[in-house]
Amino acid sequence: MRPGAGHKLVAAKRASYQSRSAVSPANCRSGQDSKIISFQQMKPAAIACFKNDYSNHYIHSGVLPVRYIRNAKQQVDGYPKLQRLYRMKEQQVKKYATRPFGARVKTDDFVSTLNSWVYDYHLQFDVIMIGALSENQLLYPIVSKLPIDKLCAKPGFLFIWASTQKISELSKLLNDPNSWCRRFRRSEELIFVPIDKDSPYYPTDSNIPEKQILEEIQWHCWMCITGTVRRSTDKELIHCNINTDLAIENEDTGSSAVPAQIYKVAENFSNSTRRLHIIPAATGPDHPVRVRPGWVIVSPDVILDNFNPERYQRELGTVGHRIPLDNDIEQLRPKTPN
Repeated sequence: MRPGAGHKLVAAKRASYQSRSAVSPANCRSGQDSKIISFQQMKPAAIACFKNDYSNHYIHSGVLPVRYIRNAKQQVDGYPKLQRLYRMKEQQVKKYATRPFGARVKTDDFVSTLNSWVYDYHLQFDVIMIGALSENQLLYPIVSKLPIDKLCAKPGFLFIWASTQKISELSKLLNDPNSWCRRFRRSEELIFVPIDKDSPYYPTDSNIPEKQILEEIQWHCWMCITGTVRRSTDKELIHCNINTDLAIENEDTGSSAVPAQIYKVAENFSNSTRRLHIIPAATGPDHPVRVRPGWVIVSPDVILDNFNPERYQRELGTVGHRIPLDNDIEQLRPKTPN
């Protein structure tokens, strides 16, 4: 049964119930006495009451249960201290961010361009993100040849995205002993969930097996670490533990290749100001690649093409490589016990 056709099932159940709810006089005669036996019919409102059964509601309406999560937009709703911490951290990240940088690079030129940044300009980044919420991003032959081990400082953090259908390819990449991945170990996993089939982040039918009953719609981001980092002692590197591991699309998400809420997870997680985002393949007009303050975004489709390594290094010299610690934020943020 397709979503939204569940009313037919309800109608069939109601007809069946009504046929059993009354017994005709002809069927109730016993000797000379005749009695009419009847049962009280269920009220229509009771039949149509689905309460909190969101799975059953999906059958009737086609609306995914994830749409009814109340705090999808504000995960700290109802927690005043955490709300204040969110605002203070957002202001601090904005204050110590470089201007938005974009580098428009063809897919075939990614390896040579990034090698030039490493060997000619000695660039390094503390936070690197690979991929976007687009099906064609995890290009194993290209991604496996990128000089990520030389671009990423030690200790450093790597965020790499893949759809559920590409999770096996991601596992193959991170388990390859002959690639740069041997320097990284998987630490955490983030999930992004679209809210309906009209979402630009919903997987296309071509990526869902024909015989599969359930559709796997979520996106996975594996957060990997190189070097030794302890949250309890290395607070100048690893910081706010206030973002949830689950992000849900909301009215402010938009249609960008990577939603802003995903960038915020990386910005709150690390106090570094050197952030690089690599989008290996074109995302198309439905997933525009927008620049963001504090990030260098490399993509064939990035809107702004203004990156210059020497200019970027000069700006880092002004902003600094680390966001300074703030006493008010330190008092509010959750901490790992020693």
